[in-house]
Amino acid sequence: MPLPTDMQCIEISSPGPADVLHPVRRPLPVPGDDEVLIRVIAAGINRPDILQRQGLYPPPPGAPDLPGLEVSGEIVSVGNHESRWQVGQQVCALLSGGGYAEYAVAHEELCLPIPAPFTAIQAAAIPETFFTVWSNLFLHNTLKAGESLLVQGGSSGIGTTAIQLANAMNHRVFVTAGSQEKCQHCLELGAERAINYRDEDFVSEVKALTDGTGVDVILDMVGGDYVQRNIRAAAFRGRIISLAFLKGSKVEVDLMPMMLKQLVLTGSTLRSRPVSEKAEIARSLLDKVWPLLDNGVIAPVIHRTFPLHRANEAHRLVESSEHIGKIVLTAN
Repeated sequence: MPLPTDMQCIEISSPGPADVLHPVRRPLPVPGDDEVLIRVIAAGINRPDILQRQGLYPPPPGAPDLPGLEVSGEIVSVGNHESRWQVGQQVCALLSGGGYAEYAVAHEELCLPIPAPFTAIQAAAIPETFFTVWSNLFLHNTLKAGESLLVQGGSSGIGTTAIQLANAMNHRVFVTAGSQEKCQHCLELGAERAINYRDEDFVSEVKALTDGTGVDVILDMVGGDYVQRNIRAAAFRGRIISLAFLKGSKVEVDLMPMMLKQLVLTGSTLRSRPVSEKAEIARSLLDKVWPLLDNGVIAPVIHRTFPLHRANEAHRLVESSEHIGKIVLTAN
């Protein structure tokens, strides 16, 4: 069957609130030499999409201006170079943008097979969070054997992924979350302790859980006043990794404890990394993590799905922080 010449997609008409997301029709994208064209079945929503919509996280040079950093679907066309993928195969893929559409282009090395137990809709929630968590915690042995992990925001897409991966690798996992329901869900995913940040102090709780030594690695998506508190909660030679700043990135911090504890404070983004780095992550995921997904040991957590044309409603739900796990758009 011939491909259509155009497609429905979701455009950001101008920086602003969720209502600036509008369904429009655009020409079908054309895959480059090392790329594939995917008929999108579903697309995951991530916080960077929200920031892009607000005008705070522009696409890197050469990336599509449409939001959407991960999709699942069927390959309908391949580039001119010989590809390991064939038309008709179903994949999930990490993108640099363009996922909120009926068709999207992905680099062939950033496509992965849909794990055996999952539908394409479930698989759309895998790439962005699994690439992010795996590269920051495990790819280069940041979280070493026997060490403990604190996840700030355990009920988020990143959080639910980090809990499962760290638990599967036999690490002690502590998390913070904003309700008893969210805390309970984190415990069910494998967290040893879920701290309700609305009525508990995570610093004192983590210190008590670790006999006063603190936690080895902290994965933080909050920022703001959590920066100083993370330093207090960290163990000697601990690592604090910032992935987002929901409470702001501009803070006044006393760095003396960082020096005395010999801490590492670092940050990470995924979208702007070169394809070669993201391909390395993909290969490692396929080798180390896909067997866990194929066997049902771990799974993406999806809170709700929305049809593509209701992307603005989906964004409002993400911004409410009332969800657990990921929100997914369905294109069909």
